[in-house]
Order: sequence, then structure tokens, then C-alpha cells
Amino acid sequence: MEIIASDTDPSVARMLDGFEYPAILVTTDYRILATNNHYREIFGAIPVSEAAHCYQVSHGYEVPCDQAGEDCPLAAATASGHKERVLHIHQTPRGPEHVDVEMLPIMDESGKLKFFVELLKPLPVASKAATDHSLIGASPAFNKMLGLISRVGPTSAAVLLLGESGTGKELTAGAIHNASVRADKSLVTLECAGLNEMLFESELFGHVKGAFTGANYTKQGLIESADGGTLFLDEIGDIPYPLQVKLLRLIETGTYRPVGSTEVKKSDFRLICATHKDLFRMVEDGEFRQDLYYRINVFPIHIPSLGERKEDIPLLAELMLRRKEDSQSHYLTETALALLKEHRYQGNIRELRNILHRAVILADASVIEEAVIRECLNPDAGPRGEPLQVDLKTLEDNYLQKLLKLHGGDKTRVAEIAGISVRSLYRKLQEESDTDTPA
Repeated sequence: MEIIASDTDPSVARMLDGFEYPAILVTTDYRILATNNHYREIFGAIPVSEAAHCYQVSHGYEVPCDQAGEDCPLAAATASGHKERVLHIHQTPRGPEHVDVEMLPIMDESGKLKFFVELLKPLPVASKAATDHSLIGASPAFNKMLGLISRVGPTSAAVLLLGESGTGKELTAGAIHNASVRADKSLVTLECAGLNEMLFESELFGHVKGAFTGANYTKQGLIESADGGTLFLDEIGDIPYPLQVKLLRLIETGTYRPVGSTEVKKSDFRLICATHKDLFRMVEDGEFRQDLYYRINVFPIHIPSLGERKEDIPLLAELMLRRKEDSQSHYLTETALALLKEHRYQGNIRELRNILHRAVILADASVIEEAVIRECLNPDAGPRGEPLQVDLKTLEDNYLQKLLKLHGGDKTRVAEIAGISVRSLYRKLQEESDTDTPA
């Protein structure tokens, strides 16, 4: 324990070392009185000679957080008289990091507010800096989502991720899994889009040898692999209606039968689902079971589109340029970055990744200029820059063919760059082949 101010009650300050998280003792006027060992190990020591305030040390502000445009847990706890919680970005020796802050009010014998204990819980699943963390951002919309992840992660509640395609729902599911007590077990993903009833049952429940034509061996289902861990059902809105009752039974009882088997098996898993569809409207239209909807929608989280978090585009772009397979570093000019921030993204983060991948290929130097980004935003422009009258399917086919040529026909790599599964890539290529085949 480190006592910062000489007027601190030692008995009150000593209690900080009883907390398992970094903790500081703060006065009602934001002055830091003491810190515990966990705090100093993670955030560093505060000079004893300085009359430090929490908003100065944590954020570098000259005024309290609520006067600097952020939520202030101390002000909220003062108003409510009980514990308050908020997600903040704190300055640390490693740079800015997301921290889940809890503010606990301490009263004297007469019930008058005297101190606050501030607990700071770092969130390793995300970062404001351009690192290799799964989630990256600092915008209000991103922080709101991250705050919900930090709350629901340690629980066993079923989570429903809602948002447009390309917003990173699978990465978000991974962050929830990593924040849970099941983090040392498997996160198993089933992409529900494009699966018929037989394929869905076989993938999820498994099958025994001879269960159907082509079942030449016994196959373990994904639900068995998820035992003790997390099951992530991506695009759950695409599950065929007749199978929804079987999924409901699995969720409610934890039991299932492999296809073609009479043996009942059991699996203990945490459920995360995701969709870009309006499930509530599908329930009203009779396309999705109401009982299943309320079973999976225990804790909904909205995944913001890129348009809702444009402040994060510089961070995302820096990370994406660093992750590319080319060893040469690439950088965006300010005007190129401004153009990216002005763009209206239909494919969200997936589209941004594709734009930057094209830009790296087209750039003649390590600095990516505005002209290169402009060409990448409108790759099918005519000789005078006017967009050609080409349908979306043709644009997609041309794009996939260019990627295949660029990467020597490596379909796994092409699917990764395009942000789709290998199965989806094969399906799109087959559709293209069928279209090109004369009737």
C-alpha cells in the first residue's frame, strides 16, 4: 500500500490491499489519497509529493471526466449514493488501455460521504492502440459495446450479437468467450448460412456411420467439441424453421442425439448467437420461433457499423496495414485517411480491409496517397472516371477472380481476404460457373 496524502486515515488506506484488483482511495473532490500494490504493478507509482487527482493521473485531463465529455463514475456515485460502473480509457505505462472502473462510496458513522474506493479492472480483450488484440477502437459506440462485453463476459448468460454484415461479430464472440470462465476451453463456431437441414444436423449434432448416403464414417458434432466451452452460432436467422425446435431442445436440456443414433448425449456449453437479420420481425412473420427467440435473446449486444464508429478508422487502418503479408510497412497520408473516413461503407470493416489490401497492391511506394485510395473506392470507373453500369454480382465475380489470379488460386487465402468462409467462396464460384455455362 502506498499513501499519497498525509491526511489519509491509515486504517482506511490499508483496506485497499484487500482488493484483488488495482485500487485507489479518492476524496469527494477527486484527490488520490492512496493506492494498493496491484495498482502500482499495473499502472505505476504516483509521486507522493504531488497532489494528484484521478482525472489527471488516469486521463491527463485538467478537469473531471464529466466536464471533458466522458462519463464520470465518481460524480455518478455521489449522486446515487451507491456503486457505479463505467468503461474508460486510461493512460498506462504501456499506452492507452480500456479499463472497467467501479466506484464504491465510503460513508462515515453519520452516513456522510467521505471517500471513494476506485477499482480498475483492465480489459485485455480490446485496445485503443493498434496492436494485435482482437478488438480495437476508442469511439463512444465501440466503448459502449465493450462495456456490455465486460459485464456479460464473466456470466453464463446467452448472448445475441446484432449488427450488419462485416462488423466483426465473430471477433466479438471471441472476446466474450475470452472474458468468461470457459476461456481455457474451446470456442466452436457454426456458420448457419447456406446449410440445409441435413447438413445443419450433421455439423451440429454429428452422425454415425451409415446414417445417410455418404456417411461413410462416424463424425463428432460441433456441440460435442463445445462441451465445457462456448458454442457460437453465426447467422442464426438462417436456420431452417423445422430445425429450430431441435435447437431449442438442445439449449433447454443440453441433450442431443447424433444423426442416425439412438444414444442421447449431453453437452455443457455457453451459447452466443449472431445475426444481421431482424429476428423480431421474423417472429412476427412466422419465420422464426418465438420461444427460440426469447431463449437466445437473454443479453443482446449491438455491434456498431463502421459508419457509427468512424473515429476508429485510423486505428483499424493502421492495424490492417501492419497485418498484411507483405513485410514492407505502408502508411496513409492525411488526405487518404480523410477520404476513408468520408466513405460510406456497405461492407463495414470487411470492406475497409479489402480497400486497404487493394491500396497496398496499387501503391508504388510505402506511402499510400489519396489518389490510390480514390481508385480503390471506385475500382470499376470508366476512362473518364464515371462508374460503369455493372451489376453487383458481376463486380463480385470480377473481384474474386482478380484475387484468385493474384494469389495463385489459393482459395483459402482468397476467402480470408474477402471475409467469407471457404464454403461460401466455393458456392459463389460455382454460381459464377453455372451462369457462364450455356443453356
